[in-house]
Amino acid sequence: MQKAELDAKEFGAQMNPQKWPELKDKLTAVFKTKTRDEWCAIMEGSDVCFAPVLSINEAPDHAHNKARGTFVELDGVVQPAPAPRFSRTKAEIQGPARVSGQDTYEVLKTFGYSDGEIEDLKAKNAIRA
Repeated sequence: MQKAELDAKEFGAQMNPQKWPELKDKLTAVFKTKTRDEWCAIMEGSDVCFAPVLSINEAPDHAHNKARGTFVELDGVVQPAPAPRFSRTKAEIQGPARVSGQDTYEVLKTFGYSDGEIEDLKAKNAIRA
C-alpha cells in the first residue's frame, strides 16, 4: 500500500467547491493511514482544533468531557449533564433516567395508535412497553 501524502500547496484551493471532492479524497486517504488513537497522540497538546469521535461509552471518560462536567451520574446511571449552563443558575437533573420502554404506550397513544396496535407491536417485539 502506498503511503498517502499531502502537500499544503494543494489545499490553496480549499475555497473552490469544485475542488472539494478531490481534496476530500486526499484527506480521507491520509486519515486512513493511522488509527484514531494514533491521530490523537499526534494532535493532543498542539494548537490543532480537533476532537476524536467517541462512542457513547467512551465519551464520559474523555478528559475534555470530565474537565467540563459534561456527564453526571445519578442513581448509578451516567447521563449528559443539563445544558445550557448558566453562571448564576445551576441546572439540575430533576429525576432518574427513564427506563427503556417506560413511556412507549403513552407516546404511541398520542400518535394515534390504538390499544390493539400497540399490543400487536409489543407481541412482535417491535417495542418495549
